[in-house]
Amino acid sequence: MVAPSLFTDSAVIAPASARRDAAPRRKLPVEIAKLKKRLHRQVGRAIADFAMIENGDRVMVCVSGGKDSFSLLDILIELRERAPIDFSIVAVNLDQKQPGFPADVLPAYLARLGVEHRIVEQDTYSVVKRLVPEGKTMCSLCSRLRRGALYRVASELGATKIALGHHRDDMVATLFMNMFFGGRLKAMPPKLVSDDGRHVVIRPLAYVAERDLARWAEEREFPIIPCNLCGSQQNLQRVRIGEMLRAWERDDPGRIDRIFDAMARVVPSHLMDRKLFPFATLAPTGIADADGDRAFDADADGADSYSAAIEPSSISGLDRSSERERIVALPSSRRGEIE
Repeated sequence: MVAPSLFTDSAVIAPASARRDAAPRRKLPVEIAKLKKRLHRQVGRAIADFAMIENGDRVMVCVSGGKDSFSLLDILIELRERAPIDFSIVAVNLDQKQPGFPADVLPAYLARLGVEHRIVEQDTYSVVKRLVPEGKTMCSLCSRLRRGALYRVASELGATKIALGHHRDDMVATLFMNMFFGGRLKAMPPKLVSDDGRHVVIRPLAYVAERDLARWAEEREFPIIPCNLCGSQQNLQRVRIGEMLRAWERDDPGRIDRIFDAMARVVPSHLMDRKLFPFATLAPTGIADADGDRAFDADADGADSYSAAIEPSSISGLDRSSERERIVALPSSRRGEIE
């Protein structure tokens, strides 16, 4: 496992041959320099916290042509320069044969970077359009077909890790998708074993806010390629969940951060899953528990009796430098269907 301080702060420099695919450097405006530093710190911390990348790993970075996967590849290439471990990167794009897809854009971009890459051609578009009735959601089938192709390619390339571009906002949205439409308290994990049991999938952008990725993509001028499947389904429940979360953030800045932090501070005794907590065998011990339930305590300021002041969390890896006040918040697997 890589310690956070090592991965995020190390000044160890890889040989020049390993740095040939890093992006050209130039002096950045102060705002962008801070953004870059924040992105690198958050990605490095996520990698360290969940032991995502280890010495000798061959990391297959899935590049779809969207802002998130472009940013992921860009950040990993630069982080590799100063990581105290040796790992290689291979970028993979799945050309799903969507009509009008600019097939030359990604190969040209990846070739300019000098990064090892592979373009996989598989007509999943026709399969999805044929099997999914008009007006129905295509995501589930498209995702299964895409995963199968990527797992196969990972085996062919000898990849030890598969890196996906999901970010903090995706993980929070998935939590609500599963609650609202799946009846399950489950989100999107930062690291997991693939469905076929043969690969480790990682999400190095787990701590990164989508707005930062959008700003970074704009600054880097990535050749963004829109998805004609996902982009054509504006009534998707995930789109509506995203709108809900953005509205919450406008009304109560920091709410998404707190929801995300709560995902790492689970209290099974205050939920209802009997597989996670032995409710049936609970009995009084006669010993006071300072952290125990205070459901019947009178609350001095009239707030909900479960509320408790907690310090802003550093779990998410997001900056809290401007947050000075204590936050009032509620005290706080299996792979599911929605990811």
